[in-house]
Amino acid sequence: MTALGAVFRPQLPPERLRDVVRVADDVGLEELWLWEDCFREGGISTAAAALAWSERVRIGVGLLPVPLRNVAVTAMEAAALHRMFPGRAVLGVGHGVQDWMGQVGARAQSPLTLLREHLDALRALLGGERVSVSGRYVRLDDVGLDWPPSAPVRVLAGAEGPRTLRLSGEAADGTVLTAATSPDGVRQARGLIEEGRLAAGRGADEPHHVVVYLLTATGPDAPARLRAELVAEGLDSVPDLGVAGDADTVAKAVQRLAEAGADTVILQPTGDEPDPEGFVRFTAQEVRPLVP
Repeated sequence: MTALGAVFRPQLPPERLRDVVRVADDVGLEELWLWEDCFREGGISTAAAALAWSERVRIGVGLLPVPLRNVAVTAMEAAALHRMFPGRAVLGVGHGVQDWMGQVGARAQSPLTLLREHLDALRALLGGERVSVSGRYVRLDDVGLDWPPSAPVRVLAGAEGPRTLRLSGEAADGTVLTAATSPDGVRQARGLIEEGRLAAGRGADEPHHVVVYLLTATGPDAPARLRAELVAEGLDSVPDLGVAGDADTVAKAVQRLAEAGADTVILQPTGDEPDPEGFVRFTAQEVRPLVP
């Protein structure tokens, strides 16, 4: 079965999160995803609050920008969430938006090298290993977590370009793809991820989970809102991006992504979505029953 979720976009003030989380838990939404967008809301702080305010919904963070974070801190925070809320935290890391990284003085000369080093160290630390490494960016001297997760956890990587997609296949347990990814883009991404997996000798016993955002608008003004967002993002000329319409129309778009290789599809409302709580209800109560 394809997992289905929705995004709480950080264009909303953080004090709106509690109501959206409680609705998500009440209506049976599988996953609610959060973004650590500069300079809006922190991913770990909002995830911790969302997990504490809910009982069963999984909370995803896509993504934590690695240039902003020492890998030991990322590991400590991730481990704490996984131990306090077993099975309900889903964390991804990525390059971050390079312009934003430059604004805070954290832009890496080689984002790919940084992400590889961060992923290798993070997965080792969360696996309970003691790590000593002297890389270009990541340097650890006999570091181990006192409280690693009590069960294996999945570390996802955000990826768009071919080199990062191959790296995700090599060094991550899953990949997060943006809403700029069409069904054909998912197929291409799966192929590049598999190249990385083969290069690293990873077998069928290590399945790679692919999460895809789907820009979604519903309601009487849905086509106009979807079009406006695609134009604002410079994506209006890209075919097969986003969906506007009723639950059946949205479910069919989800199925196209699933058939292309997505394991989880996260509905991403437009930035001007007028009813975030209603969007969560729509996802869980109207779209979910139509998605196999």
